[in-house]
Amino acid sequence: MRLAKPHARGLSFPLPQSGIARKLGAKTKDMRMPNQPISGNDLARFAGPQTFMRLPEAQGPAGLDVVIMGIPMDIGTSWRSGTRFGPKQIRQESAMIRPYNLQTGAAPFDSLQVADMGDVAINTFSLAESLRIIESAYDGLHDYPVVPATLGGDHSLTLPILRSIAKKHGPVALVHVDAHADVNDEMFGERETHGTVFRRAYEEGLLVPDLVYQIGLRGTGYTAEDFSEAAGWGFNMITAPEIWHKSLTPLGQEIRQAIGDHPCYLTYDIDSLDPAYAPGTGTPEIGGLTTPQAMELIRALRGLNIVGFDMVEVSPMYDTSGNTALTAANLMFEILSILPGVAYR
Repeated sequence: MRLAKPHARGLSFPLPQSGIARKLGAKTKDMRMPNQPISGNDLARFAGPQTFMRLPEAQGPAGLDVVIMGIPMDIGTSWRSGTRFGPKQIRQESAMIRPYNLQTGAAPFDSLQVADMGDVAINTFSLAESLRIIESAYDGLHDYPVVPATLGGDHSLTLPILRSIAKKHGPVALVHVDAHADVNDEMFGERETHGTVFRRAYEEGLLVPDLVYQIGLRGTGYTAEDFSEAAGWGFNMITAPEIWHKSLTPLGQEIRQAIGDHPCYLTYDIDSLDPAYAPGTGTPEIGGLTTPQAMELIRALRGLNIVGFDMVEVSPMYDTSGNTALTAANLMFEILSILPGVAYR
C-alpha cells in the first residue's frame, strides 16, 4: 500500500537515498537485519543523508516497527512562529547521537526496524486542510504494526494524530509533557489551534480522561480555571513547582503503574523544559524542567504500551546554538529506547 504519491495530500518523501546504511544486530521478525544509523566512524557526521540519526529512508511502512515522520508546520501557533523548520533541524542535530544508550543499556536499533519516511505534505496556507491531511496520512499506517514517531511542528498536529490513532486503538492514555495544558476552548474564534488540542481530544472521546497525565504546567493564565477545569474532567495535572528540585523517576513509575498495558500516546512539547535548556521554542515559560529530569521521566515510563509519540514546538530561529533541536533529538532517542520490544544490554 502506498501512503501517498509525491504530490498527493499525504506524505511526501523528499529525503535522499542514504546509500551506505549499515545493517547490524539481531534479526527482525521478517528475518532482515535491522537498520542502523550510519556510524560517525564510517562517514563524518556532517555528511550523509538528512534523515533522523542518518537512518535509511523508506517509501512506506511495510516491514517497519517504527516510522519517523516530520510535520513542518507552524500555522497553528499563537506567539512566535518557526516550528516549520523544527523537523529539519532535529534531523540535522540527530547526527550526533550514537545507537547505544550507555547509561541505560538500551539498543533500540538492534530490536526494532526503524526508518525515516520524510515529511507530511501539509497545506502551509490552511490549518484546517493541514489537519485533515495529517489525519489521512496517519490513517494510511493502520494496516501495519508500526509506531509513528513524529517530528514537529507546532502542537496542533497532535490532534489529527490522536484522531487517527483512536480509530485503531480506541481512546488512549496520554502522557503530555508541556508548560501549557492546551485546553483552551478557542483562540481568536478558532477551535483547532496549538492551544486547544486536548480539549478537542477530550470532547471527541479520543482519550481516557483519568489516564491523562499533564506534566510541567506553569506560567500565567487569564483565569484561575485555566489551571483547574481539565482536572474536573479527570486529567492528572502536575505543575512544574510541584516537581522542582525532585527526581522524576518516582512520578514516571507511578504513571506507568496507573496506565498499565492500555495503549498510550506520548506527546512532548519542548517548552516543558526551562528556556535555559531549550530557548528555541515559540511560547517559552521560565521555571521549567531540566534535561536530567526530562530523561528521568522518559526512562521511568519504560514498560508503557506506547502506540505513538511526538516531539513538538522546536523553533530553531530562537536558538542559534542548535541546542534546543539537539535536546529534542536526544529525547526522541530516549523515547525510542523505551518502546516495547527494545533490547537492553
